[in-house]
Amino acid sequence: MQTLTKLTKNDIIKSLVSFIAGTAGLYVLIVLMILLNAGASGFSEYFVKNQQALLTVAVSIAVLEAMLYCYFFFENKFVLSRFSKTTEIFLIFYVGFIFAFVMKYIDPLAQLARPIAFVALMCATMFRRRDAIFINTIFSLTVLTVDRFTDITGIANEHIYYASLLCSFCAGMVAVFVFDSIKTRIQSVLLAFILLIPVEVINCIIIIPVGIGQYTVSQIFDILIFGALSCILSVMLYMFILPLFETLFAEMTVFRLRELTSDSAKLIKKLKENAPGTYSHSVVVAQLVEACAKSIGEDAELARAAAFYHDVGKLKGPEMFAENQTEYNFHDDITPELSVDIIRSHARNGAQLIKKSRLPEFFADVAVQHHGTMPIKYFYYKALKMSDGELNIENYSYSGPVPESKIAALIMIADSSEAATRTLPDRSPEKVEAFVRTLIEERLDLGQFENCNITMRELTIVKSTIVNQLTGVYHSRVAYPKLTVSKKK
Repeated sequence: MQTLTKLTKNDIIKSLVSFIAGTAGLYVLIVLMILLNAGASGFSEYFVKNQQALLTVAVSIAVLEAMLYCYFFFENKFVLSRFSKTTEIFLIFYVGFIFAFVMKYIDPLAQLARPIAFVALMCATMFRRRDAIFINTIFSLTVLTVDRFTDITGIANEHIYYASLLCSFCAGMVAVFVFDSIKTRIQSVLLAFILLIPVEVINCIIIIPVGIGQYTVSQIFDILIFGALSCILSVMLYMFILPLFETLFAEMTVFRLRELTSDSAKLIKKLKENAPGTYSHSVVVAQLVEACAKSIGEDAELARAAAFYHDVGKLKGPEMFAENQTEYNFHDDITPELSVDIIRSHARNGAQLIKKSRLPEFFADVAVQHHGTMPIKYFYYKALKMSDGELNIENYSYSGPVPESKIAALIMIADSSEAATRTLPDRSPEKVEAFVRTLIEERLDLGQFENCNITMRELTIVKSTIVNQLTGVYHSRVAYPKLTVSKKK
């Protein structure tokens, strides 16, 4: 998740409008819920008799959504700066809200089967942990408010409302804190069994003891079954809805990122078939960047995926890049100026190809930023030898922009370190360390890290991590004896 320190006036207006519209949508859902259950004939009568309760609901929801807005205003302005993120929040609310009240009016006890952890799971996937906790809390209080003041059936006991609140809050908290260890969709299914623990404990402590004398043995079993069903439905609904959000909002969930880096992914498959050298290079860079991201607390899955796609622009003319060439080098027969245009165009071509393939925009940003405005030295020196006077080095440099995220900076360092280390005759840790340190210092001097907020301490950690990784990848091997062994007769 990106960070933002200040909202523009335009951002504030747009975010306020989106929150007001989203809150209005909740009011519409409540009115529809009442209409469906009271019927057209009893609709106006219900409103007349319950004016005070409905006013309480309206004010409470407005206050809760205002609290949610204030939270993001002070804690995560990035969400408010993106209309898509606020839209996600309210769409998740709407889905959770609809299922909560569909279950409620099937049967009074059936509301215990609500998908109570759905909102927490969705938010844990697409927002920061702290954001997910706060959103889940606001949602739980919203459902309690509507439960308490708009009960049309009149047969549900209040202890069920408060048990439902506790289940929603506690199961949501468990889902948020456990989610970091969930790396596959199958593991998400197994999460349902973990969510069972707080739900069934709350049902056994609050609902069943209070209902002794009211519930039959059969109903008590129903309560336990509904509690288990609520966890299963939460995960099932999450698994069904999440791919829609991934596609609609181009969300970079851990599941989506892993799918995009598999060999079956369209661009990765093309890279492997048409530019095997670039593919091999990208695999090693992804390994380096993943380790670096972990070492400085960045999103390792996102960094790894972005590294896989940083050089996809080389699919346009893969034979023009050294790692894909065999014996013949096309650049020997063309001018340095034309060579520079071809080489630096891969950054722009990569961004265009990523956008055309409807992949996350972050990948496109990394593709166009991972060389920054660095000079393409080989062809600059070649041009100097062919020229009588001085040359403008900017004409032989990448177009930029410089990295605007730490992950883009990590890929810049890892990309150049991996490519350059291949050329070293001596790949001892000392030689590799000195080489990587020089590369980082050069990029610092040329202002490549000015827009990504990476610190000197982090760069030191990154240097050590890359050296350790590269010396592992390109470790020395024992020389095999020149001996031919024939089969015994």
